[in-house]
Amino acid sequence: MDILVLIGFAGACMAAASTGAMYPPGEWYERLEKPDWTPPNWLFPLAWTVLYIAMAYAAYRVALSAQPAAKAGLAFWAFQIALNAIWTPIFFGLKKLRAALVVIGALWAAVAMTMILFFIADFVAGMLFLPYLIWVSYAAGLNFTIWRDNKT
Repeated sequence: MDILVLIGFAGACMAAASTGAMYPPGEWYERLEKPDWTPPNWLFPLAWTVLYIAMAYAAYRVALSAQPAAKAGLAFWAFQIALNAIWTPIFFGLKKLRAALVVIGALWAAVAMTMILFFIADFVAGMLFLPYLIWVSYAAGLNFTIWRDNKT
C-alpha cells in the first residue's frame, strides 16, 4: 500500500525530530555567544516541522518513481536522515560544537546529493529538498560561528 510507504518515511522523520525533544537547547545554549543573525528558539521547531513534512513527501514521491536514480536517491535520503538525527545529541547533548560541525558538513553533502538524485527521479521531490539544503546551509554557518566564538 502506498500510504504505508509515506507513513514509513514520516516515521523516520519523526524519529529524527524526536532528538530535538530529548536534547532541547536549554540554559547551556542560552549562555553561548551567538551571532546577531541567530533565529529565535521558537523558529527551529516550526522550520523543522515544515522541512520534515517536505522530506517525507519527497521521499515518498521518489519511492513511487520508476526512475533509475530513485534507489540511489533513497539510499542518500536514509543517510541524511541518520546524520540529521545525530546532530542534535552531539551539539546539545554532548555539547561538542566541533564534532557537530563535522556532522553538519556531512549532512550538507548528503542533502545536496539527495536533492540532485531526487531532481533526476522526480522534479517535485528535488524542489521539496531545496529549502532543506538552504536551511542546512544556514544551520552550518550558525554552527561554525558558535563554535568559533565559543572555543574557550
